[in-house]
Amino acid sequence: MTPTIGRVGRVRLTAWARGRVQGVGFRWWVRSRALELGLVGSAANLRDGRVEVVAEGAREDCERLLELLRGPDTPGEVAGVVELWSEPRGDLAGFQER
Repeated sequence: MTPTIGRVGRVRLTAWARGRVQGVGFRWWVRSRALELGLVGSAANLRDGRVEVVAEGAREDCERLLELLRGPDTPGEVAGVVELWSEPRGDLAGFQER
């Protein structure tokens, strides 16, 4: 497990989901889960067919979102998720679908 980054347990998670994740309600689903967890950020379609998810908040909540992204209950079919952890920037508000 990655050590705590940033302000006392606050982190920035960037995750890229690949598979059949566009046009299936995936971004809306991610937004709903992120808001339930109290996270801020965005979910955006990429030109190569992936969805990029950026979330900031408590590390445990970001880890839970990552588990959900990799879980069996996502819309579409997630073939894999790559993650990057970094310092929170504090420049996000709400959770946007892009």
